[in-house]
Amino acid sequence: MNNTEAIQAFLALGQESRLNVFRLIVQKSDEGLMPSQIHEMLGIPNATLSFHLKELYLAGLITVERQSRNLIYRPNAQLVQNLSEFLLDNCCGGQSCVPLKPSKKAKSS
Repeated sequence: MNNTEAIQAFLALGQESRLNVFRLIVQKSDEGLMPSQIHEMLGIPNATLSFHLKELYLAGLITVERQSRNLIYRPNAQLVQNLSEFLLDNCCGGQSCVPLKPSKKAKSS
Protein backbone atom coordinates (compact mmCIF):
# COMPACT_ATOMS: atom_id res chain seq x y z
CA MET A 1 0.00 0.00 0.00
CA ASN A 2 1.33 3.42 -0.85
CA ASN A 3 0.69 6.78 0.80
CA THR A 4 -1.92 7.84 -1.79
CA GLU A 5 -4.02 4.71 -1.24
CA ALA A 6 -3.80 5.08 2.54
CA ILE A 7 -4.75 8.75 2.38
CA GLN A 8 -7.77 7.96 0.21
CA ALA A 9 -8.96 5.38 2.77
CA PHE A 10 -8.38 7.74 5.70
CA LEU A 11 -10.23 10.56 3.96
CA ALA A 12 -13.20 8.28 3.39
CA LEU A 13 -13.19 7.26 7.06
CA GLY A 14 -12.68 10.84 8.26
CA GLN A 15 -16.40 11.59 8.41
CA GLU A 16 -18.44 10.33 11.36
CA SER A 17 -21.38 8.84 9.45
CA ARG A 18 -19.09 7.07 6.99
CA LEU A 19 -17.00 5.71 9.83
CA ASN A 20 -20.16 4.40 11.51
CA VAL A 21 -21.35 2.81 8.25
CA PHE A 22 -17.96 1.19 7.70
CA ARG A 23 -17.79 -0.16 11.25
CA LEU A 24 -21.28 -1.61 10.92
CA ILE A 25 -20.38 -3.30 7.62
CA VAL A 26 -17.20 -4.70 9.19
CA GLN A 27 -19.24 -6.13 12.07
CA LYS A 28 -21.39 -8.07 9.60
CA SER A 29 -18.33 -9.17 7.59
CA ASP A 30 -19.11 -12.01 5.16
CA GLU A 31 -22.86 -11.75 5.75
CA GLY A 32 -22.88 -8.21 4.40
CA LEU A 33 -25.60 -5.60 4.67
CA MET A 34 -28.16 -4.10 2.34
CA PRO A 35 -28.63 -0.32 2.37
CA SER A 36 -32.10 -0.75 3.88
CA GLN A 37 -30.55 -2.59 6.84
CA ILE A 38 -27.92 0.10 7.33
CA HIS A 39 -30.64 2.77 7.15
CA GLU A 40 -32.68 0.94 9.82
CA MET A 41 -29.70 0.48 12.14
CA LEU A 42 -28.14 3.94 11.81
CA GLY A 43 -31.07 6.11 10.71
CA ILE A 44 -29.09 7.77 7.92
CA PRO A 45 -31.38 9.14 5.18
CA ASN A 46 -31.27 7.04 1.99
CA ALA A 47 -29.78 9.73 -0.26
CA THR A 48 -27.06 10.51 2.28
CA LEU A 49 -26.40 6.82 2.87
CA SER A 50 -26.00 6.26 -0.86
CA PHE A 51 -23.37 9.03 -0.98
CA HIS A 52 -21.45 7.56 1.98
CA LEU A 53 -21.51 4.04 0.52
CA LYS A 54 -20.21 5.39 -2.77
CA GLU A 55 -17.32 7.16 -1.03
CA LEU A 56 -16.38 4.02 0.92
CA TYR A 57 -16.59 1.96 -2.27
CA LEU A 58 -14.44 4.40 -4.27
CA ALA A 59 -11.82 4.31 -1.49
CA GLY A 60 -11.78 0.52 -1.83
CA LEU A 61 -12.89 -0.04 1.77
CA ILE A 62 -16.04 -1.96 0.87
CA THR A 63 -17.21 -4.21 -1.93
CA VAL A 64 -20.69 -4.44 -3.40
CA GLU A 65 -22.46 -7.44 -4.85
CA ARG A 66 -25.80 -7.44 -6.63
CA GLN A 67 -28.12 -10.26 -5.58
CA SER A 68 -31.26 -9.99 -7.68
CA ARG A 69 -32.54 -6.48 -6.93
CA ASN A 70 -30.50 -6.07 -3.76
CA LEU A 71 -27.05 -4.62 -3.22
CA ILE A 72 -24.97 -6.32 -0.52
CA TYR A 73 -22.07 -4.36 0.98
CA ARG A 74 -19.14 -6.13 2.63
CA PRO A 75 -15.77 -4.95 3.92
CA ASN A 76 -12.80 -5.31 1.60
CA ALA A 77 -10.83 -7.44 4.03
CA GLN A 78 -7.62 -7.31 2.00
CA LEU A 79 -7.56 -3.51 1.91
CA VAL A 80 -8.33 -3.31 5.63
CA GLN A 81 -5.46 -5.72 6.29
CA ASN A 82 -3.14 -3.72 4.02
CA LEU A 83 -4.12 -0.50 5.79
CA SER A 84 -3.38 -2.04 9.19
CA GLU A 85 0.00 -3.26 7.97
CA PHE A 86 0.71 0.17 6.48
CA LEU A 87 0.03 1.81 9.85
CA LEU A 88 2.12 -0.66 11.79
CA ASP A 89 4.99 -0.96 9.32
CA ASN A 90 8.22 -0.39 11.24
CA CYS A 91 6.20 0.09 14.40
CA CYS A 92 8.12 0.23 17.65
CA GLY A 93 11.49 -0.09 15.92
CA GLY A 94 10.78 -3.69 14.97
CA GLN A 95 9.96 -4.70 18.54
CA SER A 96 6.64 -6.04 19.77
CA CYS A 97 3.99 -3.35 19.91
CA VAL A 98 2.25 -4.90 22.89
CA PRO A 99 2.22 -2.24 25.59
CA LEU A 100 4.00 -3.17 28.76
CA LYS A 101 1.97 -3.15 31.93
CA PRO A 102 2.85 -0.09 33.97
CA SER A 103 4.88 -0.99 36.99
CA LYS A 104 3.28 -0.28 40.31
CA LYS A 105 5.18 2.48 42.02
CA ALA A 106 5.54 2.38 45.73
CA LYS A 107 3.52 5.04 47.48
CA SER A 108 5.64 7.79 48.92
CA SER A 109 4.99 8.64 52.50
